[in-house]
Amino acid sequence: MRHSLIASIFALLSVGAGAAHAEGALRDQAKGLFEPIPKTAPAFPNNPATPEKLALGKMLYFETRLSEHRDMACATCHNLSMSGVDTIASSQLAGRDVQTVLNAVFNKSLYWDGRAADLQDQVVNSVMANPKAVLKTRGGPMAINPIELAATKQHEIDQLKTVPSYVEAFKTAFPGEADPLVYNNIGKAIAVFEATLITPDSAFDRWLTGDDAALDDTQKAGLELFINKGCAACHNGVNIGGASYAKFGVVANPGPEYLPPEDAGRYAVTKNNADRYVFKVASLRNVEMTPPYFHTGSTFDLRKAVAVMAEAQLGAKLSDDETTKIVAFLKTLTGKQPDIVLPVLPPRDR
Repeated sequence: MRHSLIASIFALLSVGAGAAHAEGALRDQAKGLFEPIPKTAPAFPNNPATPEKLALGKMLYFETRLSEHRDMACATCHNLSMSGVDTIASSQLAGRDVQTVLNAVFNKSLYWDGRAADLQDQVVNSVMANPKAVLKTRGGPMAINPIELAATKQHEIDQLKTVPSYVEAFKTAFPGEADPLVYNNIGKAIAVFEATLITPDSAFDRWLTGDDAALDDTQKAGLELFINKGCAACHNGVNIGGASYAKFGVVANPGPEYLPPEDAGRYAVTKNNADRYVFKVASLRNVEMTPPYFHTGSTFDLRKAVAVMAEAQLGAKLSDDETTKIVAFLKTLTGKQPDIVLPVLPPRDR
C-alpha cells in the first residue's frame, strides 16, 4: 500500500514536471518570435517629445479644422473609443479598411501599401491633407496633384493661424523656430501623441514574460497552432505583424470579395511587378477589437478571417477546433486600452 502511494506521487510529479517543461519550451519558442508591447512610448530620435508638443498633438488629433471642410479629424477614422478604427466597411472611405492607430508606432510603415514611412509621414499625407483620397471606393486612394496637395495644406495652416491659442501653442511646442506653425510641425506633434497610443499588458504579454496563469490551455494550444501552422512566419515581432509585406493569395486566390483585382496593393507605390497584390502584413494586436478585416474590410467575423488567411496564405484547411483555438489565442493579444481625456479645443469662429 505504502509503495503504491509513493508510486502515485512520483507519477503525479512526473506529469507536472512534463507539463512545466512543455510550457517552458513553448514560451522559449514564442520569445524567439514575439516581443511584449513596452509600457512606455518609444522616442523619436529627430522629434523629441515634450509635454507641450504632446499636448498640442493631442489637440490636433481631435481638431476638425485640419480638414478642408472642417468635418474630419484624425479621431474621425481612428476612433480611440473603438480601438483606433472606425469599424466602417472600406468601400466608404478610400477603398481600403482603416487600420488602427493603436501601436502603429511599432509598424515598419503605414497604410496597407506602406506608402508612409512613419507616423509623421502618415499624418502629413493623410486624407485630411489629401481630401480626394476619400472619393475612390475600390483600389485604394486616388493620387492627387502635388500643387493641389500643397494648396490644401496651406489652407489648413491659414485657418489655424487665425486662432491665437494655436499660434501660441505652436510657439511653445517648437521654441526657437521663426515660423513654427507649418504642416511638418503638425505631423511632428500628432506623431508624438500617436506614439503614446500603445496597449501593453495583454494576457499574452503577461504570459510571455513569465505569468503561467495568464493563458488557459485552449489559448496556449491556439498559440502552438499559430506557430506550427506557419502564421508566425509573417505575424511576428512586437506587433505580431506590421513589420513586413506579403502577397495576398500565396497559395490560393481568396476571390474578389477579399482580393479585388483592381487593387494591386504595393505595386501602386513601387511600380514593381513583383509587388502586385502585395500588402503590409497587418498587426494582430487588439484584433478582436478592430473589425472589419482585410484591406477590403470584407468580413466582421474573426473566425472567417482566420480560415481565409489559412487557406490563401498557407494552403491549410483548419478544423473548427483548430480555428476556435487560434481565435482564443488571438483574443489574448488585446492589451490595456489608452485612457484618454478629451482635450479642450479653441472655440470656432465660423
